Amino acid sequence: MKVKLKPGDTLLYYSRLFMVPLDLIIDSNPGIDPKNPPVGKEVKIPGVSMQSYPNRVTNAVVNHMEKYDSSILHRDLANLEELYPFIKVKSIGKSVLGNPIPEIKIGSGRTKKININASFHANEWITTSVLMRFVNDYLLALTNCHSLNGLFMLPYYQSVELSIVPMVNPDGVNLVLNGPPKALREELVNMNKGRHEFTAWKANIRGVDLNNQFPAKWEIEKGRKEPKEPASRDYPGDTPLSEPEAVAMAELVQLEQFDRLIALHTQGSEFYWGYEGLEAPESTIIAKEFERVSGYKAVQYVDSHAGFKDWFIQEFRKPGFTIELGKGINPLPLSQFQQIYEKVLPIMLAALYT
Repeated sequence: MKVKLKPGDTLLYYSRLFMVPLDLIIDSNPGIDPKNPPVGKEVKIPGVSMQSYPNRVTNAVVNHMEKYDSSILHRDLANLEELYPFIKVKSIGKSVLGNPIPEIKIGSGRTKKININASFHANEWITTSVLMRFVNDYLLALTNCHSLNGLFMLPYYQSVELSIVPMVNPDGVNLVLNGPPKALREELVNMNKGRHEFTAWKANIRGVDLNNQFPAKWEIEKGRKEPKEPASRDYPGDTPLSEPEAVAMAELVQLEQFDRLIALHTQGSEFYWGYEGLEAPESTIIAKEFERVSGYKAVQYVDSHAGFKDWFIQEFRKPGFTIELGKGINPLPLSQFQQIYEKVLPIMLAALYT
């Protein structure tokens, strides 16, 4: 909500009045002097809704039981921006069909910067629901000054910058959940081996597997992967970084120089954390903590190349992790959501404190 400043008002006054941390009010109102704000200026108070005044928002915006396509994502992002104006939402690029690929930034990043991403693979869209639920829970914990899994979030907001890319592959997710666009129907059905049902589709809309697109021994994956042409899954493209979604993620990492990276995938209830012996020494400590808090099996090496995590470790020698959520056949059903979330929430929190 917004309040109009009266003579003598300070941002600290409103922090105490609404019991919202001062840092969040300051960050929601960039350019305003906290101690001497201009009279008559409207100030945003995060986590307080005009509809619920004088009560703070305590209910989640994100409905994790929805089939989470890109339209629902953008609806939720708009609502979160309205309620929590200290977050920063921007597009880091566009998909093949021109859908924006949003990034959410939360926190100041004084000690470390972390990227968490989801839905590289189209039929793994439940990872977006999981990540957005985490974002919403984190924001609720911040503004209501309560703990999340026993941890108070404000110290992490003050020390860690979270970069969240909740849907790397919006075209693919929309294809799995809503079917093909009319103009591309015939082409996509042919790519899908004549099948009109797209639940098994992992690739982007051009039939390229985005997690086989990165220049970390890409040529090995190109040589051994089947099929050899665009398909519903596994085709690494004609060249590395040929797809705009992969380019957007690579450019984001190069620009931001993250200290660690977490890619959410399904399925297997395990996670991968090494690549070619190039992983940073602290990766071992983080992996042990992830394994401890989640019960997921830590796997250091697998015979795989060209993934986003692989490339991140190769290029930056920093901790990178691919988390395989849940077990079953993709796409995992929403009936598994709560069980999955209870396992991965401690991992995402451990990324903040480890």
